[in-house]
Amino acid sequence: MTNDAPHSVPPAECPMHARAAAAKADSAPRAGKCPVDHGSAAAASSPAHDTRTAGKCPVDHANMAAPAPSAAKCPVNHGELNPLNNMPDLAQTRQPDQTVELPTERVSSSIPNGDGDAWVYPSPQQFYNALRRKGWETPEGEIEVMVDIHNHLNEEAWREILKWEAMHKDECKNARLLRLRGRPNDLSPKAWFAGWYHGSPRPFDRHDWFVDRCGKQVRYVIDYYSGPDEGDTPVFFLDVRPAVDSPIAAFDRMRSAFREWWSGSASASPSS
Repeated sequence: MTNDAPHSVPPAECPMHARAAAAKADSAPRAGKCPVDHGSAAAASSPAHDTRTAGKCPVDHANMAAPAPSAAKCPVNHGELNPLNNMPDLAQTRQPDQTVELPTERVSSSIPNGDGDAWVYPSPQQFYNALRRKGWETPEGEIEVMVDIHNHLNEEAWREILKWEAMHKDECKNARLLRLRGRPNDLSPKAWFAGWYHGSPRPFDRHDWFVDRCGKQVRYVIDYYSGPDEGDTPVFFLDVRPAVDSPIAAFDRMRSAFREWWSGSASASPSS
């Protein structure tokens, strides 16, 4: 998902593909994980210094101080990343060995960005390029279905965020998504506790979305879970909630938990 500006092209940090094999579904329920795993990009080691000297070199290398080893650096050039989604800009260029013609048209989302426009989803060609950049071998014929699933998941995540934002409708009626970040290797505290205490399965992906609440930035955590397939249709579940990094967010979480408990208690009570 990208900003509407031409240079902001994110598939990743949005595209979820952990369940890529299940993307053969005809419908677009919900999708897998980010093709570019920024959280796990290891620092590349600096090359070893070649100590061999050339014959008859006029410079006495024995008396020269050895050059200081270069600092290890990240293999991803962050100067080329879009700061809104921490993803490189992806071209619409067809891959040299690509056999299926993929659409290059992009679809606008219903999610407003910080500029007042809408975020724009990557085209199937950009989505495929993102997977190839990551080194994932994905059947070209499944890309369009995967894009549909990816887009559906993002729309569903935003709808869940708006439910939380409704608690602050008197303060702000027009929340906007400023930026997002994929964190597939960072287990959220809630997911960790659910796994430790209840033995729940781990989410296959995690995103952090940063929302502008009329001048106030609010971070939301989204955990993505896979459910049992329904026939040929993959099933996914989203756990969307504000990060507990402020007293207001903590209060919102407690208020929501109380409402769920009260609703459950009321439905379980015998009718009079």
